[in-house]
Amino acid sequence: MFGISGGELFFIAIIALIVLGPERLPKVARMAGMWVRRARNQWNSVKDELERELAAEELKRSLHDAKSALQDTEQRIRDSGAEARREFEQMRTSVQEPEGSAEASAPAADAPAPPSKPQEGQSDESRNA
Repeated sequence: MFGISGGELFFIAIIALIVLGPERLPKVARMAGMWVRRARNQWNSVKDELERELAAEELKRSLHDAKSALQDTEQRIRDSGAEARREFEQMRTSVQEPEGSAEASAPAADAPAPPSKPQEGQSDESRNA
């Protein structure tokens, strides 16, 4: 954890035994263990809180991105709806307005002529020929 090897730990334990004595060493070791445990718990608590905050930020960012994508899609749908209404109105006005009053009443040049009545002395067969 701190880069202390087994040999160094053994050396520290021997020095502590000499300095503190065999009576106080177990009590000091328990206190040191308690402080190390508290420090680890604090560190884990801080780390968990940071992870939660980062996850919340990521979730907010994702929600914001989804909201902006939804707004873009909504705007595109509104634009295409407006375009469809415009085209529909143009078609309705072109169907409602006659193309010209003179052209509407006169037959078109490309239209076939109506069949004529047979004249006196002509039969239907000679007329169709």
